[in-house]
Amino acid sequence: MASKKNKKAVEAQPTAIGEAVNRWEEFFENHKNTVFGIMIAIVVIIAGSMIYNAKVVVPRQTRASEALYPGEALFVNGDYETALNGDGASYEGFEAVAKQYGSTKAGKLAKLYAGICYAKLGNNEKAIELLSKFNGKDQMVGPSALGTLANCYAIAGDNAKAASTFESAAKKADNGLLSPYYYFQAALIYEAMEKPAQALNLYKTIKVKYPESAEGQQADKYIARLGGK
Repeated sequence: MASKKNKKAVEAQPTAIGEAVNRWEEFFENHKNTVFGIMIAIVVIIAGSMIYNAKVVVPRQTRASEALYPGEALFVNGDYETALNGDGASYEGFEAVAKQYGSTKAGKLAKLYAGICYAKLGNNEKAIELLSKFNGKDQMVGPSALGTLANCYAIAGDNAKAASTFESAAKKADNGLLSPYYYFQAALIYEAMEKPAQALNLYKTIKVKYPESAEGQQADKYIARLGGK
């Protein structure tokens, strides 16, 4: 659920922007287990891999993975505050893990988690700072980071960056789950920016490339709304 700060920001924006942000909230809740299950799998692989320099690198990777693990359960359960800042006892929090193990892959994932936590807690400035530095190559995790970053830009009122970042997320994902959703988000924002041609082009792209997706099945309605055929 969006924080009070997020809700106030959304209410102050044009209808299409608000729709885009609300759709992101719903999509995130419906698919976070799938997307971030991949992140957990990556951490497990890291922990079990003998990469190089077994006396230094692997133990550090393993420690980072172990430090990250408790926060993932908190994150999935929606306890973003504790996941981010720790429980004051055995778990330090995503941000602390990111600072301590920033050079490891698990540490980089901690930074991504921290950025998403900040976004969910309404601190878009900090979320943008962290998410803009993440460069994931995976077809689910990387685009999801970009999608969250785009949503932060939308809430902050930077619609041009929001739309272009959603498009980048869609292209990077190149799959039937994330791509149509992110293209749709970008199209809604282009509508709010009074750029109907760009929005119409994206709705048509969704209809042609991803007709079986939820967005593809709604595309005709939005195409008609813009006067397209």
